[in-house]
Amino acid sequence: MAQKQRIGRQKAVSELKRSLIMDAARQVFEAEGLDGASLRAIATAAGYTPAALYFHFESKEAIYAQVLRESLTDLRKAIARATTRARTPADRFRAAAMAFFRYYADNPRDLDLGFYLFRGGMKPHGLGKERDEILNTALELALRPIAEGAQALGAHQEEARFLTADIFAHAAGLLLLAHTGRIRMFGASAPHLMERFVESAALALAERDKR
Repeated sequence: MAQKQRIGRQKAVSELKRSLIMDAARQVFEAEGLDGASLRAIATAAGYTPAALYFHFESKEAIYAQVLRESLTDLRKAIARATTRARTPADRFRAAAMAFFRYYADNPRDLDLGFYLFRGGMKPHGLGKERDEILNTALELALRPIAEGAQALGAHQEEARFLTADIFAHAAGLLLLAHTGRIRMFGASAPHLMERFVESAALALAERDKR
């Protein structure tokens, strides 16, 4: 019994340290980006030595990948919650697409994390082939309800995949305009434009399915 309690305490302490490191890492990455961040800066923000970080993570890229993976998990959950309230295929498609947009509208730093762009320019470094593949799979899983909604409206698999890419690109562009303030140049609302785009796509699929 005493040994189990000791192991339990050690596990709890380890999980707490990991949580503190993750919180500190997110703050550092949000401020400095992947290129500008360092293990020393993350360790200092977490209140540990750099050596302590190596017990949990092998590199800053490994920490960044974990932060981004958690962000993508939150995105997937947000989209899933939105689609559970939808009753029709069209509603599910709209809900999934708009939930994707709203998640990043409400969490702009997560968009920076996702593109590795903060201080990374337009040619950011990757996190390594294996990590990139894992993260791309997590993103695909989060976006899947959009493609499934499109297929339920009559799109074939490849078309649904392309439409998901269109929605991703449209949302990313509008979010960039919104978060930089450039949307004001057009006297427009990013959420309104996104809703219009999604509605147009939903109506086009629904109309074609009636023919």
